[in-house]
Amino acid sequence: MDNRENTRLNVTGMTCAACSNRIEKVLNKMDGVDAKVNLATEQATVDYDKNNIKLDDITNKIENLGYGVQYDEVEFDISGMTCAACSNRIEKVLNKTGGVSNATVNLATENAVIEYNSNVLSEGDLIARIDNLGYGATAKESAESREEKKEKELSRLKWKVIISALLSLPLLVTMLDHLFGMSLPAIFMNPWFQLAFATPVQFILGWQFYVGAYRSLKSFSANMDVLVAMGTTAAFGFSLFETYRWIIGATAHPHLYFEASAIIITLILFGKYLEARAKSQTSGAIKELMNMQAKEARVLRDGVETMIPAAEVAVGDALVVKPGEKFPADGVITKGRTSVDESMLTGESIPIEKNIEDKVIGSTINQNGNVVVEASRVGKDTALQSIIKVVEEAQGKKAPIQRMADIVSGYFVPIVIGIAVVTFLIWYFIASPYNLEPALIASITVLVIACPCALGLATPTSIMVGTGKGAESGILFKGGEHLEKTHNLHAVILDKTGTITKGKPEVTDFTGDEHVLKLLAAAENGSEHPLATAIVSYATEKEVDVPEVDDFMAIPGHGIEATLDGDRILVGTRKLMADQNIEVDSYDSEMTQYEYDGKTAMLVAVNGEIAGIVAVQDTVKDTAKEAIASLHEQGLEVIMLTGDNQRTAEAIAREVNIDTVIAEVLPEEKAEQVKKVQAQGKSVAMVGDGVNDAPALATADIGIAIGTGTEVAIEAADITIMGGELTLIPKAINLSHKTIRNIKQNLFWAFAYNSAGIPIAALGFLAPWVAGAAMAFSSVSVVTNSLRLKRVKI
Repeated sequence: MDNRENTRLNVTGMTCAACSNRIEKVLNKMDGVDAKVNLATEQATVDYDKNNIKLDDITNKIENLGYGVQYDEVEFDISGMTCAACSNRIEKVLNKTGGVSNATVNLATENAVIEYNSNVLSEGDLIARIDNLGYGATAKESAESREEKKEKELSRLKWKVIISALLSLPLLVTMLDHLFGMSLPAIFMNPWFQLAFATPVQFILGWQFYVGAYRSLKSFSANMDVLVAMGTTAAFGFSLFETYRWIIGATAHPHLYFEASAIIITLILFGKYLEARAKSQTSGAIKELMNMQAKEARVLRDGVETMIPAAEVAVGDALVVKPGEKFPADGVITKGRTSVDESMLTGESIPIEKNIEDKVIGSTINQNGNVVVEASRVGKDTALQSIIKVVEEAQGKKAPIQRMADIVSGYFVPIVIGIAVVTFLIWYFIASPYNLEPALIASITVLVIACPCALGLATPTSIMVGTGKGAESGILFKGGEHLEKTHNLHAVILDKTGTITKGKPEVTDFTGDEHVLKLLAAAENGSEHPLATAIVSYATEKEVDVPEVDDFMAIPGHGIEATLDGDRILVGTRKLMADQNIEVDSYDSEMTQYEYDGKTAMLVAVNGEIAGIVAVQDTVKDTAKEAIASLHEQGLEVIMLTGDNQRTAEAIAREVNIDTVIAEVLPEEKAEQVKKVQAQGKSVAMVGDGVNDAPALATADIGIAIGTGTEVAIEAADITIMGGELTLIPKAINLSHKTIRNIKQNLFWAFAYNSAGIPIAALGFLAPWVAGAAMAFSSVSVVTNSLRLKRVKI
């Protein structure tokens, strides 16, 4: 028998032959492994004995060396799941499959996200694996298609409930007779009559429970369907046996429980309908985002305006947008001016003025001017579609708090079946010796009342509503784990420029003549820093000609150096001048005063001598002080991180009441400063907007990117704040606290329900139909509690 397996792994992080040789050498030292690592293709070809070693051991070895193994990711829509035991079973089997790095199955969203090695498995292999477990897997459909399917399923469930209720109603009447001694026509007590109504409920409308139970048992697991099928079949079977005894004349008064089996199924179907309806509301944020999209676009082609579906807009199209209309795509204004309502993205109700060359975002509303926009991002590339994608991914990922519920629900159904068997034996042999009826009823009630659904829904429904609530407010969480971690923060580190301040500084003071200003502006014209832009704008306003320099060099954290027509120009800090042996003592008091006033002061040296000082001030955002006060109210320490000198930084800190200032930090040192705060045992959030903030955002426990910043910063962050509104930071943290509290409430009641319900059922204090009602509404109550998050104030 051939036990050898050959596979290829995509390896990341290799920079030279030493890297590939190191990986190859270490892998070949593993027992039964023959590996070859190719630097050019960035792949490791591995032949190994699958009986002695797992593929995960090989990938772990590579990752422990400091390199990465790249996996593909696929998302499937899963059908056939009825409770947490189903999702846990699929997840467990997938995670044990060779070539799968990680699989997450979400009961609430009915999807699976799988990271896998495409050199080992195909998508078809994964689908087949899920199909073999008795569930269905299909490629993820568009949000619109999924919503349409959910509506059809909801309608189908509603009709099943109505028909089941109508068939169960005559049986319910017999139950009322038992309870209250009502005088009913004899036909209602006739076994044939009851059998005729109960059979279609049991085996047609309730057939889904038998199918689900078969699928589950086929894969050597047990889910909610097993409990329902066992409990109702026992009640129906016992009644059928009593009917047979009545037919042959063995009893004149058969003990029938047709009404119990039928009403249990009806109530559980009703509960499933309410649950599905409530779950559809948890994804309301995505529906609302989709509804925000423009349906049509007015395109200017060959001088003629033509209306086309928004989906047909192409990059480069000239779009005419009139007042009150939505922008059909992301783009740049090429003609006209207007104000734009961006509240659907940022939560900010005040319209923003837009002129030629300003960017506009698709689905925002043009307020009061005719404009022509050149489309730059269309279809799936628009900002709105990116937001929808982030929200969908966040809702599909599990939070760590779900692990406990997953572990419990994995063992739950077998334990319940065991309790039901023990209950039957105790009643039959001890509590009511050799009396089948009470023993059977007690054990059926135990089976029916136990429901792992509530456990499975407790976390994901809250995560869905919480992330949706955040998206509606302009807060994008990238996953449930980030939503959970945010509530544990101790400190928030804020970058200064573009985060606390507006990032659009202006020159407030300049000492020097026109020639020095010309040299200064020419030197700064080579820099992309906001301070440089302010200086060049100042020179332009003074009608100073700004030539191109002959040479330019940026000195990160200190300043710039340039040459123009033989003049050597230095602009920057005292340290830069000191490093060049330029005397600055006589300018120290003037620099100090500027810095105390919160201005960034820079020395200008020409040919080795100080020729002037320029002071630039970046005004604080209007909501910065309010946002920081809110963070303080939440008990958080607020730290400012900046490359500015200590005095300037402290002036800004005084203005907005920041606790701690870390100044004169070079861009590459920001991540180290985050680590220093973490070393104090604090969980840290880093807030930034620039490329140089990305390493610090990735290092922090939670990275928060300001949405007006760069795509690099947003990509590195765990949370994105749309529009740069700082008050959304404490709101994001508050939303995290309230979501986690909601999850804990759900888990508590799910555990408490089963902890109390099962013993009461075992003691014989509940009728089976009451247990069925309790089971049905346990899941509904969890989802309803999650929906309360929609109404909370953050």
